[in-house]
Amino acid sequence: MAADRAAQAGPGRAGPGRSGSRPLYAEIADPGSLTRFGEEIEPANPSDWPGYPDQLRRAQNATGARHAVTTAMATVGGEACVLAGFEFPFLGGSMGTAEGARIARAFSVAVAERLPIVCVSASGGSRMQEGTSALLQMQAVAAAIAGARRAGIPQVAVAGDPTTGGVWSSLIADADVLISVPGARVSFSGSRTRPAGADPRSPEYLADGKWAHGFIDMLSPAPELRTEVAAAVRLLSPRSRGDTPRRAPLPAWPVQDGDGRPGADAWTHIVGARSPRRARADRWLARYFGQRLEIRGDRCGGVDPSLRCGFGRHQGVTIAYAAQTGVPSTAAGFRTATRLLGLAARFRLPVLTLIDIPGAAAAPADEAAGVGSAIAELFVAMASSQVPVTSVIIGEGVSGGALALASPNDLWIARDGYLAVTTPELASSILKLGSDNVSQVATWLRLTPAELVSRGIVRGIIGPRRSGGIGA
Repeated sequence: MAADRAAQAGPGRAGPGRSGSRPLYAEIADPGSLTRFGEEIEPANPSDWPGYPDQLRRAQNATGARHAVTTAMATVGGEACVLAGFEFPFLGGSMGTAEGARIARAFSVAVAERLPIVCVSASGGSRMQEGTSALLQMQAVAAAIAGARRAGIPQVAVAGDPTTGGVWSSLIADADVLISVPGARVSFSGSRTRPAGADPRSPEYLADGKWAHGFIDMLSPAPELRTEVAAAVRLLSPRSRGDTPRRAPLPAWPVQDGDGRPGADAWTHIVGARSPRRARADRWLARYFGQRLEIRGDRCGGVDPSLRCGFGRHQGVTIAYAAQTGVPSTAAGFRTATRLLGLAARFRLPVLTLIDIPGAAAAPADEAAGVGSAIAELFVAMASSQVPVTSVIIGEGVSGGALALASPNDLWIARDGYLAVTTPELASSILKLGSDNVSQVATWLRLTPAELVSRGIVRGIIGPRRSGGIGA
Protein backbone atom coordinates (compact mmCIF):
# COMPACT_ATOMS: atom_id res chain seq x y z
CA MET A 1 0.00 0.00 0.00
CA ALA A 2 0.98 3.67 -0.48
CA ALA A 3 2.06 4.28 3.09
CA ASP A 4 4.31 1.21 3.19
CA ARG A 5 5.85 2.06 -0.18
CA ALA A 6 6.61 5.58 1.09
CA ALA A 7 8.62 4.02 3.91
CA GLN A 8 10.68 2.13 1.36
CA ALA A 9 11.68 5.41 -0.30
CA GLY A 10 13.96 6.06 2.67
CA PRO A 11 14.74 9.25 4.55
CA GLY A 12 17.13 10.61 1.94
CA ARG A 13 14.56 11.27 -0.74
CA ALA A 14 14.32 15.06 -1.12
CA GLY A 15 11.46 17.20 -2.36
CA PRO A 16 10.41 20.89 -2.17
CA GLY A 17 9.79 20.53 1.56
CA ARG A 18 12.96 18.64 2.50
CA SER A 19 16.63 19.48 2.78
CA GLY A 20 18.90 16.46 2.34
CA SER A 21 18.08 13.63 4.78
CA ARG A 22 16.65 15.74 7.59
CA PRO A 23 12.89 16.17 8.02
CA LEU A 24 11.57 19.66 7.45
CA TYR A 25 10.74 20.29 11.12
CA ALA A 26 14.39 19.65 12.03
CA GLU A 27 15.45 22.31 9.52
CA ILE A 28 13.06 24.83 11.07
CA ALA A 29 13.90 24.23 14.74
CA ASP A 30 17.13 25.71 16.09
CA PRO A 31 19.92 23.10 16.20
CA GLY A 32 19.97 21.19 19.47
CA SER A 33 16.76 22.81 20.75
CA LEU A 34 14.39 19.83 20.48
CA THR A 35 13.27 18.29 23.79
CA ARG A 36 10.95 15.46 22.77
CA PHE A 37 7.91 14.31 24.70
CA GLY A 38 5.16 11.77 24.09
CA GLU A 39 7.60 8.95 23.29
CA GLU A 40 5.75 6.66 25.70
CA ILE A 41 2.64 6.66 23.50
CA GLU A 42 2.38 3.21 21.92
CA PRO A 43 1.24 2.58 18.35
CA ALA A 44 -1.72 0.22 18.05
CA ASN A 45 -3.33 -2.05 15.50
CA PRO A 46 -7.02 -1.25 16.04
CA SER A 47 -8.13 -2.92 12.80
CA ASP A 48 -5.94 -6.03 13.26
CA TRP A 49 -4.43 -5.32 9.86
CA PRO A 50 -2.33 -8.28 8.71
CA GLY A 51 1.40 -7.55 8.85
CA TYR A 52 0.93 -4.03 10.24
CA PRO A 53 3.14 -4.55 13.35
CA ASP A 54 5.98 -5.60 11.04
CA GLN A 55 5.44 -2.51 8.89
CA LEU A 56 5.68 -0.33 12.01
CA ARG A 57 8.93 -1.97 13.05
CA ARG A 58 10.45 -1.51 9.60
CA ALA A 59 9.44 2.16 9.59
CA GLN A 60 10.92 2.68 13.04
CA ASN A 61 14.19 1.01 12.05
CA ALA A 62 14.40 2.96 8.79
CA THR A 63 13.77 6.37 10.30
CA GLY A 64 14.94 6.09 13.90
CA ALA A 65 11.60 7.58 14.92
CA ARG A 66 8.96 5.91 17.05
CA HIS A 67 6.01 7.51 15.26
CA ALA A 68 5.29 9.49 12.11
CA VAL A 69 4.91 12.60 14.30
CA THR A 70 7.57 14.01 16.60
CA THR A 71 6.44 16.34 19.38
CA ALA A 72 8.86 18.49 21.31
CA MET A 73 9.61 21.72 23.10
CA ALA A 74 11.82 23.77 20.79
CA THR A 75 13.05 27.17 19.80
CA VAL A 76 12.83 28.71 16.33
CA GLY A 77 15.07 31.69 15.78
CA GLY A 78 15.49 31.81 19.55
CA GLU A 79 11.72 31.93 20.13
CA ALA A 80 10.23 29.22 22.37
CA CYS A 81 7.39 27.10 20.99
CA VAL A 82 5.86 23.64 21.01
CA LEU A 83 6.57 21.74 17.82
CA ALA A 84 4.73 18.89 16.08
CA GLY A 85 6.63 17.66 13.03
CA PHE A 86 5.97 14.86 10.56
CA GLU A 87 8.41 12.20 9.35
CA PHE A 88 7.34 11.42 5.76
CA PRO A 89 9.57 8.32 5.41
CA PHE A 90 7.62 6.80 8.34
CA LEU A 91 4.71 5.21 6.46
CA GLY A 92 4.22 8.31 4.36
CA GLY A 93 3.90 10.57 7.40
CA SER A 94 0.41 9.14 7.81
CA MET A 95 -1.65 9.91 10.89
CA GLY A 96 -2.76 7.01 13.05
CA THR A 97 -4.02 6.82 16.59
CA ALA A 98 -0.58 7.29 18.15
CA GLU A 99 0.11 10.32 15.96
CA GLY A 100 -3.28 11.81 16.83
CA ALA A 101 -2.56 11.32 20.53
CA ARG A 102 0.83 12.99 20.23
CA ILE A 103 -0.63 15.97 18.38
CA ALA A 104 -3.36 16.35 21.02
CA ARG A 105 -0.69 16.18 23.73
CA ALA A 106 1.33 18.88 21.95
CA PHE A 107 -1.63 21.26 21.92
CA SER A 108 -2.26 20.60 25.62
CA VAL A 109 1.38 21.39 26.43
CA ALA A 110 1.18 24.60 24.38
CA VAL A 111 -1.86 25.70 26.38
CA ALA A 112 -0.23 24.82 29.71
CA GLU A 113 3.04 26.57 28.85
CA ARG A 114 1.39 29.58 27.10
CA LEU A 115 3.45 28.96 23.98
CA PRO A 116 2.59 28.99 20.27
CA ILE A 117 2.42 25.62 18.55
CA VAL A 118 4.27 25.13 15.27
CA CYS A 119 2.98 22.25 13.12
CA VAL A 120 5.24 21.12 10.27
CA SER A 121 3.61 18.59 7.99
CA ALA A 122 4.89 16.13 5.40
CA SER A 123 2.08 13.63 5.15
CA GLY A 124 -0.05 11.62 2.79
CA GLY A 125 -3.02 11.78 5.18
CA SER A 126 -4.76 9.20 7.36
CA ARG A 127 -3.19 5.77 7.86
CA MET A 128 -5.03 3.07 5.90
CA GLN A 129 -3.84 0.22 8.12
CA GLU A 130 -5.71 1.64 11.13
CA GLY A 131 -8.96 2.10 9.26
CA THR A 132 -11.72 4.23 10.75
CA SER A 133 -9.74 4.69 13.97
CA ALA A 134 -7.21 6.68 11.94
CA LEU A 135 -9.98 8.70 10.30
CA LEU A 136 -11.33 9.70 13.73
CA GLN A 137 -8.02 11.40 14.51
CA MET A 138 -9.25 14.32 12.40
CA GLN A 139 -11.86 14.97 15.09
CA ALA A 140 -9.31 14.49 17.87
CA VAL A 141 -7.00 17.03 16.25
CA ALA A 142 -9.86 19.48 15.71
CA ALA A 143 -10.79 19.22 19.40
CA ALA A 144 -7.18 19.95 20.37
CA ILE A 145 -7.10 22.99 18.09
CA ALA A 146 -10.40 24.24 19.52
CA GLY A 147 -9.00 24.03 23.05
CA ALA A 148 -5.92 26.03 22.06
CA ARG A 149 -8.09 28.67 20.42
CA ARG A 150 -10.20 29.07 23.52
CA ALA A 151 -6.97 29.65 25.43
CA GLY A 152 -5.68 32.23 22.93
CA ILE A 153 -2.75 30.07 21.79
CA PRO A 154 -1.59 30.78 18.21
CA GLN A 155 -0.98 28.01 15.72
CA VAL A 156 1.64 28.47 13.00
CA ALA A 157 1.71 25.75 10.34
CA VAL A 158 4.15 24.84 7.60
CA ALA A 159 2.84 22.70 4.75
CA GLY A 160 5.74 20.59 3.51
CA ASP A 161 5.84 18.27 0.53
CA PRO A 162 3.42 16.55 0.48
CA THR A 163 0.59 17.72 2.70
CA THR A 164 -2.63 15.99 1.71
CA GLY A 165 -5.76 14.31 2.97
CA GLY A 166 -6.78 14.31 6.59
CA VAL A 167 -3.64 16.06 7.84
CA TRP A 168 -4.16 19.00 5.48
CA SER A 169 -7.87 19.30 6.22
CA SER A 170 -7.70 18.92 10.00
CA LEU A 171 -4.33 20.12 11.30
CA ILE A 172 -2.87 22.47 8.70
CA ALA A 173 -5.40 24.19 6.43
CA ASP A 174 -7.04 26.36 9.11
CA ALA A 175 -3.91 27.38 11.03
CA ASP A 176 -3.75 31.00 12.14
CA VAL A 177 -0.67 31.61 10.00
CA LEU A 178 0.09 29.16 7.20
CA ILE A 179 3.37 28.97 5.29
CA SER A 180 4.41 26.54 2.57
CA VAL A 181 7.33 25.86 0.28
CA PRO A 182 6.94 26.59 -3.43
CA GLY A 183 6.10 23.52 -5.47
CA ALA A 184 4.93 21.44 -2.51
CA ARG A 185 2.03 19.08 -3.16
CA VAL A 186 -0.73 20.52 -0.98
CA SER A 187 -4.31 19.35 -1.43
CA PHE A 188 -7.17 17.45 0.16
CA SER A 189 -7.09 14.75 -2.51
CA GLY A 190 -3.95 12.67 -2.67
CA SER A 191 -2.34 11.51 -5.91
CA ARG A 192 -4.32 8.23 -5.90
CA THR A 193 -7.73 9.70 -5.01
CA ARG A 194 -8.09 12.32 -7.75
CA PRO A 195 -10.33 12.00 -10.82
CA ALA A 196 -8.85 10.00 -13.68
CA GLY A 197 -6.73 12.16 -15.93
CA ALA A 198 -6.18 14.93 -13.39
CA ASP A 199 -2.82 16.63 -13.94
CA PRO A 200 -0.77 16.04 -10.74
CA ARG A 201 1.19 19.25 -11.39
CA SER A 202 -1.93 21.38 -11.80
CA PRO A 203 -1.60 24.51 -9.61
CA GLU A 204 -4.78 23.53 -7.77
CA TYR A 205 -2.89 20.62 -6.24
CA LEU A 206 0.20 22.65 -5.31
CA ALA A 207 1.09 25.17 -2.63
CA ASP A 208 1.50 27.82 -5.33
CA GLY A 209 -2.14 27.47 -6.35
CA LYS A 210 -3.30 27.50 -2.74
CA TRP A 211 -1.32 30.71 -2.21
CA ALA A 212 -2.75 32.30 -5.35
CA HIS A 213 -6.28 31.67 -4.06
CA GLY A 214 -5.69 32.87 -0.51
CA PHE A 215 -5.52 29.53 1.31
CA ILE A 216 -1.85 29.98 2.25
CA ASP A 217 -0.42 33.17 3.73
CA MET A 218 3.14 32.88 2.53
CA LEU A 219 5.41 30.87 0.23
CA SER A 220 8.97 30.50 1.46
CA PRO A 221 11.90 28.37 0.26
CA ALA A 222 12.93 25.75 2.80
CA PRO A 223 16.20 27.52 3.81
CA GLU A 224 14.20 30.64 4.78
CA LEU A 225 11.46 28.92 6.75
CA ARG A 226 13.14 29.29 10.14
CA THR A 227 13.27 33.07 9.73
CA GLU A 228 9.62 33.29 8.64
CA VAL A 229 8.32 30.98 11.36
CA ALA A 230 10.37 32.80 14.01
CA ALA A 231 8.83 36.12 12.94
CA ALA A 232 5.31 34.73 13.31
CA VAL A 233 6.10 33.18 16.70
CA ARG A 234 7.75 36.37 17.94
CA LEU A 235 4.77 38.55 17.02
CA LEU A 236 2.04 36.21 18.25
CA SER A 237 3.49 34.37 21.25
CA PRO A 238 1.84 35.25 24.57
CA ARG A 239 5.37 35.43 25.97
CA SER A 240 6.78 37.94 23.49
CA ARG A 241 3.94 40.01 22.07
CA GLY A 242 4.14 42.50 24.95
CA ASP A 243 1.63 43.89 27.40
CA THR A 244 -1.66 44.56 25.66
CA PRO A 245 -2.36 48.31 25.51
CA ARG A 246 -5.85 49.68 26.09
CA ARG A 247 -6.00 50.60 22.42
CA ALA A 248 -3.75 50.82 19.40
CA PRO A 249 -1.72 54.04 19.72
CA LEU A 250 -2.49 56.62 17.05
CA PRO A 251 -0.06 56.70 14.14
CA ALA A 252 2.02 59.81 13.56
CA TRP A 253 1.78 61.98 10.45
CA PRO A 254 4.05 60.18 7.93
CA VAL A 255 4.84 63.07 5.55
CA GLN A 256 6.67 66.36 5.53
CA ASP A 257 4.93 69.31 7.17
CA GLY A 258 4.35 70.99 3.82
CA ASP A 259 2.58 67.99 2.31
CA GLY A 260 -1.07 67.10 2.48
CA ARG A 261 -2.41 70.56 3.32
CA PRO A 262 -6.21 70.74 3.39
CA GLY A 263 -7.92 72.36 0.41
CA ALA A 264 -9.42 75.81 0.55
CA ASP A 265 -12.87 74.32 -0.12
CA ALA A 266 -14.46 70.87 -0.09
CA TRP A 267 -13.89 70.11 -3.78
CA THR A 268 -10.25 71.20 -3.67
CA HIS A 269 -9.84 69.06 -0.57
CA ILE A 270 -11.18 66.02 -2.44
CA VAL A 271 -8.84 66.65 -5.35
CA GLY A 272 -5.94 66.69 -2.91
CA ALA A 273 -7.08 63.45 -1.29
CA ARG A 274 -7.03 61.82 -4.73
CA SER A 275 -3.52 63.05 -5.52
CA PRO A 276 -0.98 60.30 -6.32
CA ARG A 277 1.52 62.23 -4.19
CA ARG A 278 -0.52 61.77 -1.03
CA ALA A 279 0.82 59.36 1.59
CA ARG A 280 -0.75 55.93 1.16
CA ALA A 281 -0.99 53.00 3.55
CA ASP A 282 2.54 51.74 2.90
CA ARG A 283 4.06 54.96 4.27
CA TRP A 284 1.78 54.98 7.31
CA LEU A 285 2.55 51.33 8.05
CA ALA A 286 6.29 51.72 7.52
CA ARG A 287 6.46 54.56 10.02
CA TYR A 288 4.22 52.84 12.57
CA PHE A 289 5.68 49.32 12.63
CA GLY A 290 9.23 48.10 13.05
CA GLN A 291 8.34 44.53 12.00
CA ARG A 292 5.31 43.20 10.14
CA LEU A 293 3.78 39.87 9.20
CA GLU A 294 0.99 39.91 6.62
CA ILE A 295 -1.76 37.35 6.28
CA ARG A 296 -3.07 36.66 2.80
CA GLY A 297 -6.52 35.82 1.57
CA ASP A 298 -9.95 35.13 2.99
CA ARG A 299 -9.52 31.32 3.21
CA CYS A 300 -12.52 31.10 0.89
CA GLY A 301 -10.63 31.25 -2.41
CA GLY A 302 -10.15 35.02 -2.69
CA VAL A 303 -7.21 37.41 -2.45
CA ASP A 304 -7.30 41.22 -2.52
CA PRO A 305 -3.87 42.93 -2.40
CA SER A 306 -5.60 46.29 -2.01
CA LEU A 307 -6.56 45.52 1.60
CA ARG A 308 -3.48 44.56 3.58
CA CYS A 309 -3.92 42.74 6.88
CA GLY A 310 -1.53 41.37 9.45
CA PHE A 311 0.37 41.95 12.67
CA GLY A 312 3.20 44.33 13.50
CA ARG A 313 5.45 45.45 16.33
CA HIS A 314 4.88 48.97 17.62
CA GLN A 315 6.83 50.23 20.63
CA GLY A 316 7.50 46.69 21.79
CA VAL A 317 3.94 45.33 21.52
CA THR A 318 2.05 43.50 18.79
CA ILE A 319 -0.79 45.34 17.06
CA ALA A 320 -3.12 43.84 14.44
CA TYR A 321 -3.83 45.97 11.37
CA ALA A 322 -6.03 46.21 8.30
CA ALA A 323 -5.15 48.89 5.76
CA GLN A 324 -6.84 49.95 2.55
CA THR A 325 -4.51 51.17 -0.18
CA GLY A 326 -6.55 53.72 -2.12
CA VAL A 327 -8.28 51.48 -4.68
CA PRO A 328 -11.67 49.72 -4.53
CA SER A 329 -11.70 46.73 -2.19
CA THR A 330 -13.29 43.44 -3.21
CA ALA A 331 -15.30 40.86 -1.30
CA ALA A 332 -12.07 38.94 -0.63
CA GLY A 333 -10.50 42.02 0.93
CA PHE A 334 -13.42 42.66 3.28
CA ARG A 335 -13.49 38.97 4.28
CA THR A 336 -9.76 39.03 4.94
CA ALA A 337 -10.30 42.00 7.26
CA THR A 338 -13.01 40.03 9.05
CA ARG A 339 -10.57 37.13 9.38
CA LEU A 340 -7.99 39.52 10.85
CA LEU A 341 -10.48 40.78 13.45
CA GLY A 342 -11.19 37.21 14.50
CA LEU A 343 -7.50 36.47 15.00
CA ALA A 344 -6.99 39.71 16.94
CA ALA A 345 -9.87 38.84 19.26
CA ARG A 346 -8.45 35.36 19.86
CA PHE A 347 -5.02 36.74 20.76
CA ARG A 348 -6.42 39.76 22.64
CA LEU A 349 -4.60 42.23 20.40
CA PRO A 350 -5.75 45.79 19.70
CA VAL A 351 -6.43 46.65 16.07
CA LEU A 352 -5.44 49.61 13.91
CA THR A 353 -7.37 50.17 10.67
CA LEU A 354 -6.36 52.63 7.95
CA ILE A 355 -9.18 53.73 5.66
CA ASP A 356 -8.48 54.81 2.09
CA ILE A 357 -10.99 53.72 -0.54
CA PRO A 358 -12.86 55.49 -3.36
CA GLY A 359 -15.69 52.98 -2.93
CA ALA A 360 -16.12 49.23 -2.86
CA ALA A 361 -15.53 47.29 -6.07
CA ALA A 362 -18.77 47.19 -8.06
CA ALA A 363 -18.18 45.15 -11.24
CA PRO A 364 -20.47 42.21 -12.05
CA ALA A 365 -17.78 39.82 -10.78
CA ASP A 366 -17.76 41.64 -7.44
CA GLU A 367 -21.50 41.25 -7.08
CA ALA A 368 -21.16 37.57 -7.95
CA ALA A 369 -18.50 37.22 -5.26
CA GLY A 370 -20.86 38.73 -2.67
CA VAL A 371 -19.22 42.07 -1.99
CA GLY A 372 -22.35 43.31 -0.20
CA SER A 373 -22.44 40.24 2.03
CA ALA A 374 -18.73 40.60 2.80
CA ILE A 375 -19.20 44.23 3.82
CA ALA A 376 -22.15 43.25 6.02
CA GLU A 377 -20.03 40.56 7.72
CA LEU A 378 -17.30 43.12 8.40
CA PHE A 379 -19.76 45.64 9.86
CA VAL A 380 -21.00 43.04 12.34
CA ALA A 381 -17.45 41.93 13.16
CA MET A 382 -16.45 45.53 13.93
CA ALA A 383 -19.58 46.15 15.99
CA SER A 384 -19.03 43.00 18.04
CA SER A 385 -15.24 43.23 18.35
CA GLN A 386 -14.01 42.05 21.74
CA VAL A 387 -10.78 44.04 21.39
CA PRO A 388 -10.35 47.80 20.91
CA VAL A 389 -10.22 49.06 17.33
CA THR A 390 -8.65 52.42 16.43
CA SER A 391 -9.31 53.74 12.92
CA VAL A 392 -7.79 56.54 10.86
CA ILE A 393 -9.14 57.84 7.56
CA ILE A 394 -5.87 58.50 5.73
CA GLY A 395 -7.33 59.49 2.35
CA GLU A 396 -10.60 58.88 0.61
CA GLY A 397 -13.40 57.47 2.73
CA VAL A 398 -16.30 56.74 0.44
CA SER A 399 -19.53 55.02 1.41
CA GLY A 400 -19.96 51.65 3.15
CA GLY A 401 -16.69 50.29 1.84
CA ALA A 402 -14.92 52.84 4.02
CA LEU A 403 -17.23 52.84 7.03
CA ALA A 404 -17.11 49.03 7.32
CA LEU A 405 -13.48 49.34 8.42
CA ALA A 406 -14.15 52.23 10.82
CA SER A 407 -14.23 51.87 14.57
CA PRO A 408 -17.68 52.77 15.92
CA ASN A 409 -16.13 54.67 18.84
CA ASP A 410 -12.49 55.53 18.04
CA LEU A 411 -12.40 57.10 14.58
CA TRP A 412 -9.80 59.72 13.55
CA ILE A 413 -8.95 61.40 10.28
CA ALA A 414 -5.77 62.59 8.62
CA ARG A 415 -5.58 66.24 7.66
CA ASP A 416 -5.92 65.38 3.95
CA GLY A 417 -8.69 62.78 4.29
CA TYR A 418 -12.45 62.93 3.92
CA LEU A 419 -15.51 60.77 4.69
CA ALA A 420 -18.67 60.91 2.62
CA VAL A 421 -21.82 58.93 1.89
CA THR A 422 -20.60 58.77 -1.73
CA THR A 423 -18.48 60.82 -4.12
CA PRO A 424 -19.76 64.25 -5.16
CA GLU A 425 -19.92 63.04 -8.76
CA LEU A 426 -22.16 60.11 -7.88
CA ALA A 427 -24.27 62.20 -5.52
CA SER A 428 -24.89 64.69 -8.33
CA SER A 429 -25.87 61.85 -10.66
CA ILE A 430 -28.15 60.16 -8.11
CA LEU A 431 -29.92 63.45 -7.33
CA LYS A 432 -29.99 64.47 -11.03
CA LEU A 433 -28.20 67.75 -10.29
CA GLY A 434 -25.86 67.65 -13.29
CA SER A 435 -22.09 67.68 -13.51
CA ASP A 436 -21.93 71.50 -13.21
CA ASN A 437 -22.94 71.22 -9.56
CA VAL A 438 -20.30 68.72 -8.41
CA SER A 439 -18.22 71.23 -6.46
CA GLN A 440 -21.35 72.61 -4.76
CA VAL A 441 -22.50 69.10 -3.86
CA ALA A 442 -19.08 68.48 -2.32
CA THR A 443 -19.73 71.41 0.01
CA TRP A 444 -23.22 70.18 0.88
CA LEU A 445 -21.86 66.73 1.80
CA ARG A 446 -19.87 68.32 4.68
CA LEU A 447 -17.10 65.80 4.35
CA THR A 448 -13.94 67.69 5.36
CA PRO A 449 -12.02 66.86 8.56
CA ALA A 450 -13.03 70.07 10.31
CA GLU A 451 -16.71 69.49 9.58
CA LEU A 452 -16.53 65.86 10.66
CA VAL A 453 -14.95 66.90 13.96
CA SER A 454 -17.53 69.62 14.55
CA ARG A 455 -20.34 67.10 14.03
CA GLY A 456 -18.80 64.56 16.40
CA ILE A 457 -18.27 61.96 13.67
CA VAL A 458 -14.49 61.75 14.18
CA ARG A 459 -12.55 62.37 17.37
CA GLY A 460 -9.77 64.49 15.92
CA ILE A 461 -7.43 65.31 13.08
CA ILE A 462 -3.94 63.86 12.55
CA GLY A 463 -1.50 66.25 10.94
CA PRO A 464 1.99 67.63 11.53
CA ARG A 465 2.74 67.70 15.26
CA ARG A 466 2.50 71.02 17.00
CA SER A 467 3.96 71.27 20.47
CA GLY A 468 4.02 67.48 20.70
CA GLY A 469 0.30 67.05 20.03
CA ILE A 470 -2.02 66.30 17.15
CA GLY A 471 -2.90 69.31 15.07
CA ALA A 472 -4.77 70.26 11.96
